[in-house]
Amino acid sequence: MSSVLEIKDLHVSVETDQGAKEILKGVNLTIKQGETHAIMGPNGSGKSTLAYAIAGHPRYEVTSGSILLDGEEVTEMGVDERAQAGLFLAMQYPVEIPGVTNANFLRTAKTAIDGEAPAIRTWMGDVREAMKNLRMDESFAARNVNEGFSGGEKKRNEILQLELLKPKFAVLDETDSGLDVDALKIVSEGVNRAKEGSDLGVMLITHYTRILRYIKPDFVHVFVDGKIAEQGGPELADRLEAEGYDRFLVDA
Repeated sequence: MSSVLEIKDLHVSVETDQGAKEILKGVNLTIKQGETHAIMGPNGSGKSTLAYAIAGHPRYEVTSGSILLDGEEVTEMGVDERAQAGLFLAMQYPVEIPGVTNANFLRTAKTAIDGEAPAIRTWMGDVREAMKNLRMDESFAARNVNEGFSGGEKKRNEILQLELLKPKFAVLDETDSGLDVDALKIVSEGVNRAKEGSDLGVMLITHYTRILRYIKPDFVHVFVDGKIAEQGGPELADRLEAEGYDRFLVDA
């Protein structure tokens, strides 16, 4: 049976210098495995807050509502438990991890998720193939995670993790930001391979429609002021490309 990620009347606050500020104000969204949902909207609308709330970032407090994975409450899980349950976050600004090589990081993560270490020979073959597909030199396996990487290299490294860890659902937080056309195509191809190989469900957060030329959404949701203001099919993205977000901002 396919897995389902359900977000029900989700309210999320973040602590600021002026006190707690509510960012998400009642979000409802259901994603099934194999589906791609594009989350679009202007800056400050709550898109990244949704991503961090799903992943379990400690700064973002769920004040009410639910995040359910196959009926189980995700908000009661730790970050590692969410990853083991099948959730993956590709961050907008991937962090550097000095002293930890990509190869060690990937194998340790795979072992933690699967409960057993992958066979070395098979695993290294999988890593090399994934790196080749992402146009990453094999030397990146011996380099520390994201340390000294360019912006595009960090984004490819996120998709490398996605392809190898094989989650049920991937939240891609502005994976297209800072990418040139060639890098955007390579990263998009990686996401599409992950979908084809494992029936991955995707929540794709973006400002722009250019990545949607390569990763085709089944559904598009427009975020404004912490809520979903409109939703529809791929044609909604085309309308946003032509008209922008002004009509939503006026209503908000």
